[in-house]
Amino acid sequence: MSALAALLRRDLALLLPGARRGNTLLPLLFFLAVAMLYPFAVGPDAALLARTGGGVIWVAALLAAILPLDRLLAPDLDAGFFDQWALRGVSEEAVIAVRLVAHWLSFGPFLMLAALPASALLGLDATTLRTVELGLLAGTPGLAAIGLMIAAVTVGLRTGAALAGLLVIPLAVPLLIFGAGSLSAGGEGGIALTAAISLVLVAIAPFAGGAAIRAAREG
Repeated sequence: MSALAALLRRDLALLLPGARRGNTLLPLLFFLAVAMLYPFAVGPDAALLARTGGGVIWVAALLAAILPLDRLLAPDLDAGFFDQWALRGVSEEAVIAVRLVAHWLSFGPFLMLAALPASALLGLDATTLRTVELGLLAGTPGLAAIGLMIAAVTVGLRTGAALAGLLVIPLAVPLLIFGAGSLSAGGEGGIALTAAISLVLVAIAPFAGGAAIRAAREG
């Protein structure tokens, strides 16, 4: 347990803003840029912005989650990080599970905070903002799990970063459908379904990511 705690501290020190790989600000700036530019694209129709703004926030969150994938695992594989932990008896699955927690903490809560000014730019009311925040709380762990699995599968490929972006989008469509669907009339169950999908993805991610990293190490 102490080894995993040390691993989590190390991962957070790497991924949080201000750290060596702390590019968390880039996805947040991208997220806010989408929210800022969208009103220029559709015009100053407040009713239209309020009706479509929640969906725009979800699309921006999905695209922002793609940006940090190239720094999640590739530098550690090149540096022999996974070999060192394997020699200490820590499996790839355990390392990936800890990395998943650190990855979500490095962008999920910050994305939820960024949704506050984004909702103001899009003219969302308090009820819609509450639904968006609950949906992001339920959906961002799933986005983190998908991103980590894709990063592990593509870690040994020369064009892995570009391929990872293409693979994340279709896999994240169910989260997008149910998360954004919770904002529509009759979509009250959307958040529960989003949370259920996220739980399944979080449960699968350590095993899928660990197997992919092991294959990359042995390849």
